[in-house]
Amino acid sequence: MSTVVAGLGVSGVAAARSLLRAGERVVVVETHDGERQRAAAAELEALGAEVRFGGALPADAGLVVTSPGWRPGQPLLAEAAARGVEVIGEVELAWRRRPPGAAPWLAVTGTNGKTTAVRMLTAMLRAAGLDAAAVGNVGTPITEAVERSHDVLAVELSSFQLHWSATLAPRAAAVLNVAGDHLDWHGSMEEYARAKGRVYERAEVVVYNADDAWSTRLAAPYARADGGPRVVSFTLRVPAPGQIGVVEDILVDRAFTADPVRSAEELATLEDVRPFAPHNVANALAAAALARAHGVSPDAVRRGLRDHVPDPHRIAHVARVAEVDYVDDSKATNPHAAAASLAAYRSVVWVAGGLLKGAEVDELVRAASGRLRAAVLLGADRARIREALARHAANVPVVEVEGQDTGVMDRVVNEAARLASPGDTVLLAPAGASMDIFTDYGARGEAFARAVHRLATSGVR
Repeated sequence: MSTVVAGLGVSGVAAARSLLRAGERVVVVETHDGERQRAAAAELEALGAEVRFGGALPADAGLVVTSPGWRPGQPLLAEAAARGVEVIGEVELAWRRRPPGAAPWLAVTGTNGKTTAVRMLTAMLRAAGLDAAAVGNVGTPITEAVERSHDVLAVELSSFQLHWSATLAPRAAAVLNVAGDHLDWHGSMEEYARAKGRVYERAEVVVYNADDAWSTRLAAPYARADGGPRVVSFTLRVPAPGQIGVVEDILVDRAFTADPVRSAEELATLEDVRPFAPHNVANALAAAALARAHGVSPDAVRRGLRDHVPDPHRIAHVARVAEVDYVDDSKATNPHAAAASLAAYRSVVWVAGGLLKGAEVDELVRAASGRLRAAVLLGADRARIREALARHAANVPVVEVEGQDTGVMDRVVNEAARLASPGDTVLLAPAGASMDIFTDYGARGEAFARAVHRLATSGVR
């Protein structure tokens, strides 16, 4: 009997290594034959795996561990389903193979903010003196992390990873927000949200965003008084009992105090949240709720926020040129993220475009129309954004920059500079994925920053 690993990506290679360490017979199936895949195949073959490029499901397959990006309709996975062979993901494999006394999981999912919230949470846990690791979709494969002696794991989970997980039981779990994304993969908004909601199914503490309709809806079935999980929420408003929220400029806990009805505890201030923006305050509140669910003190929450170093390309200030600020939020790869970014600035020359992945942009444009001074569009789906601007912000000047070469960003930045006035913010918040032109959102953000620095040295506006 063999265990089949589908895909030679990061999670697939990690799963294969874990299975090989356990002495199992491993067959890896990969549909793409490239240099990177061949190098990974050589590594796994040296460890004892059999690697096949293409082909059907092996006749002796007893379990399939799929890479998260593989869709259920992919032929190998469809064949597994037809034959009754179980299909799981690397996350589920890690959960099932935890050693006795393994570190508990604090899980985070959502359309936007996952990595930031997990980084903040990890900093809080470490400030409390715990050996904590940020794992999962944030970078480190969980199959590797569970074999180490950490005290606790801060786990970022994507909708793809949750789709292929069935028995996860985190100590606490949060859904930060849910908005249209990856609908081309999941098929509908309902299926996408359902995948996110799986993180709650066996959690001891359910943490939801009281300001987000889908997060609230997904948590609703657990808000009962019959011995189910503890349910708490976070909000940017003044918190009620059972919530963590904001009072003036203070982050306040009314959920994990001894008497939430009569007392509250100060956790931090808005100045402790970096970079400051309303959606980032929500990330901090979610991280604080998860940390408090694990027994972390208010002081450690504050110190963790102060210790947190933001990842690149998340509302990062690049430069000020001729009294115009240039901000890189290339990580805003869907309309929901772009809306949060746009809401943080008063007068914006918006740089947008890319692959929309089936998402709609009308509501984004409608909500942001009062802040937009101009828009510069690039990428494969720029026409859909242009059409939404024509419908909901017809007075906003729009420039489209054609081209699929990476040098397109210099032309974009030059056009944005021409349209901007002193006091404006030129904001890269694309609302789409980057792979139509760039290798990833990081490469797109770096191209933007380089173009801005060239603009600054050229003396041209």
